[in-house]
Amino acid sequence: MNISVELVENLISEQFPQWKDLKIEPVKNSGHDNRTFHLGEKMTVRLPSGKAYEPQVQKEAKWLPILAKNLALPITEPVAKGHPTADYPFVWSINKWLSGDTVNKNNINLSLFAEELANFLLEFESISASNGPIAGPHNFYRGGDLRVYDFETKEALQKLKGKINIEKCQLIWQQALLSKWESEPVWVHGDIAPGNLLVQDGQLAGVIDFGILGTGDPSCDLAMAWTFFDKDSREVFIKSMNLDKGTWNRAKGWALWKALITYNSLDKNISENARFTVDAILNDA
Repeated sequence: MNISVELVENLISEQFPQWKDLKIEPVKNSGHDNRTFHLGEKMTVRLPSGKAYEPQVQKEAKWLPILAKNLALPITEPVAKGHPTADYPFVWSINKWLSGDTVNKNNINLSLFAEELANFLLEFESISASNGPIAGPHNFYRGGDLRVYDFETKEALQKLKGKINIEKCQLIWQQALLSKWESEPVWVHGDIAPGNLLVQDGQLAGVIDFGILGTGDPSCDLAMAWTFFDKDSREVFIKSMNLDKGTWNRAKGWALWKALITYNSLDKNISENARFTVDAILNDA
């Protein structure tokens, strides 16, 4: 839906008049599931772009304050929750603004960043996940069984015949489906990707967008090994995480699934990253 500055201004004026004089403008890198706006210099307004994403607001409001207390790095923290109106039909949120630049390969040392990201994930997974939201439709099964995307993956492979090594991809996909996470569920961010990782002075400085937060198998949070890192930094990341081969096979499966279904995207950046990912996975295999 069209979520404009004017709409956000009206929501703030009606529900949080104490902040109605603060400047409102879109953030530089907004997401797909939500639209995000600056609210002054210290807050952001985050609005789900559709009904399917509304449960994320409730979930973040409940769990992020608890997680933030147990993490060394800053993460998204809710300040207030807005209610639906005639003009905007979903629950929405106001969060603290986190400073930093979106990570890219020019503002970090890849191998050092790989170690920093691994340290964050290990700390994140060490937090008690008791009573946390089990992976399911609310977070598009991140942390759940990769077989949910079996049909979609195989369908994408059929469409890509002649463009990539189908046989090798099929083997990698089948290997990903052979194992399960046998330990207790751990916290899963669900979208560990460059757009949600902030850096300052070349170091990981914050993690944002926990909309598809859940608990379960952490393999989906490891896909950046192939979607972002090069061979050397990937080895650092894998070594730092110190997980079993089956978990890495499933992580590779998560990365492959997303790359296959976005391989022919009309968005140039998305399609280029999909090709980079497929090449990294095939070369790594």
